[in-house]
Amino acid sequence: MIEREFGALDIDRILRDADQQMARAGEFQRVLQDLTGRAQDEDGFVVAECGSAGLKELVLHPKAMRLNSAELAERIKAVIAEANADLQRRISEEMGNAFGEENNPMRFLKDPEGGLELVRQAEAAYNRTYEDLMGHLDRVQQRMEG
Repeated sequence: MIEREFGALDIDRILRDADQQMARAGEFQRVLQDLTGRAQDEDGFVVAECGSAGLKELVLHPKAMRLNSAELAERIKAVIAEANADLQRRISEEMGNAFGEENNPMRFLKDPEGGLELVRQAEAAYNRTYEDLMGHLDRVQQRMEG
């Protein structure tokens, strides 16, 4: 009787999907540790490499020392910013590979309103499911009492 009441709710599928999502998240975590963003200035005087923990490497060509300090500082900042942007692009790409483009959390950085809409939809679906489940439980309880 109870099985018939909850037949529409495929618990096994929900658990399988959750397990798959957790496995993808674990794999993504491992991939994230190795991701690196790289950039260099147009002359190749400044090269930077960034990882998830920040700046991993900064290489200054000996000719970079011929630049005045302000110009060198600007090039270093610009190259580090470009390396970070490259890292973010790679992270987004890997998230798309791991979770699919439709479920890629990085896409909400560009479209936060789209993310809020998905939250609203999830909330509405949760509320409907909760109400349905509580209705089923009330009917089961009434049958057991009556």
